[in-house]
Formats: sequence, structure tokens, C-alpha cells
Amino acid sequence: MSRFNGQTVFITGASAGIGAALGRRFAEEGADVALLARRKDALENTASAIRALGRRAIPITCDVTRDGDLERAAEIVRNETGRIDVVVANAGIGINGGFSKLSLDDFRRQFETNVFGVVRTVQATLPDLANSRGRLGIVGSVAQYTILPGTINYAMSKAAVGALAEGLSIEMAPKGISTTLILPGFVESEIRLIDNQGNLREGAKDPAPQFFVMPTDVAAKQIVRDMYRRERECVLTNHGKLGVFVGRHSPGVMASILRLAKRFSPLDVD
Repeated sequence: MSRFNGQTVFITGASAGIGAALGRRFAEEGADVALLARRKDALENTASAIRALGRRAIPITCDVTRDGDLERAAEIVRNETGRIDVVVANAGIGINGGFSKLSLDDFRRQFETNVFGVVRTVQATLPDLANSRGRLGIVGSVAQYTILPGTINYAMSKAAVGALAEGLSIEMAPKGISTTLILPGFVESEIRLIDNQGNLREGAKDPAPQFFVMPTDVAAKQIVRDMYRRERECVLTNHGKLGVFVGRHSPGVMASILRLAKRFSPLDVD
């Protein structure tokens, strides 16, 4: 069954990781896909994979931190396909370090991408979703419940995104728009290999234990399924589900676990 046959999907952060895998998965489900990201070459690679599946791919170089970029991208997609049925606000960065090591600018840059980038994406596509009674996916993180040492900045931004998704799920329901908050645990991604200045560290090893890391194609399959079902929340990985459960229902226990984890953190958090 092609669950998204004939629909158009709009994905930010689509050059790699979860975003690229989602593009391929939605195409397998019959959708045409607009791919947005800053890296043109990587976008073209994902677009080629989607075209090989027999679906239309629209790669658009775009920066979610720039006013007007999302509106321009949405207009391109409308002109080419006539519709936007599904939006996934996936673009995000991680700026890590102990609180005393971070500058105010670090917090601004984190929120500009992870929070205001999501807001820009939703604002630019909301009329389309209302017309199609469509689906909105917002990528948060289990980090809002499991604030590991050195991740305060990132966790703050994802908590804000979680609140946004919760509010939108209530406000947009009368318009027929479903909102799914996507909460990944450790999923295969470049985000943990990028330094605080946004540079990919060539040859760097993923600090996450590999037996915890979910392949992106597996994550994309679950996300697409849950968005099709219009689920309110999609938590990825078993450790992610456990972390969200404990963080919500036994925050004191979670705090004790994380204080212990600080002793083994590879980050300079003191």
C-alpha cells in the first residue's frame, strides 16, 4: 500500500541523516518530495535516490535561519506540484558544553536553528496544510527529558520545540492538521560529529554507543508510519522510550542517573 500516493512532502534538514532517510521513505510510499538544506551536493544525492524510485524530487538550497528562505521554498514547491500535504521540520544543530563554557551567542545560534527554524517552517507552510488537511511532523529529542551533561543548550531548544508541537496539536486540530512530535534517541546522524562552529569533524567517531544507535532507515519507517496514523508522538529507540518514561514519571530518579553520568561524560562540563 502506498500510504502517501500523489502527495507532496516538504522536509527541512534533508541532506543527510533522518531528513534524507525520510525523503527516501516517503518516496517509497508514493510521495513527491521537496528536500531543503544548505548543502547542495548532498541534496542532489538524496534527490537522485528518490528519482530512482520513480518519484519527483525537488532539491532546494535553503537556510532555516534566514527570514524569507522558507517562504521562497514553499512557493517553489507550490508552483511545481500545486500542493504541500506533509511537512517535516527536521533541521537542527547541537552546540554542546558545560553551561559555564557557553556564550550567550551559543544559545542564540542554537535557538535560531532548532526553534525559530521550526517556527519559520510551520509559518511558511501552514496555509498549505490547512488546504490539504495535512500532517505536520516536528523533530524534537528525548534530550528534553534526559538532559545529559554538556547538553543544556540543546535540551533547552528541544524542550521549546516540544511545547510548540503540543500547542500546535491543540490549535491546528480544528483545521484538520495533525501534529506529530518526533522524539529520537540515538539515531544514526552527523549531528554528533559536527563541532560547535558547524564544521564536520572528518574522521571523528560517533560518541554514542553503537549498540544504542538506530539506523536512519529504521527510524524513517517508524516516523512515516506514525505520521500516517496521525499519532501525537513518535518516540524512537527503546532507550529513548525508557528515558522519556522515567523523565516524565520519575524525574528525581532521572536526575540521579544523570548526575552519575556526569562522571563519565567526554565533554568538559565543569
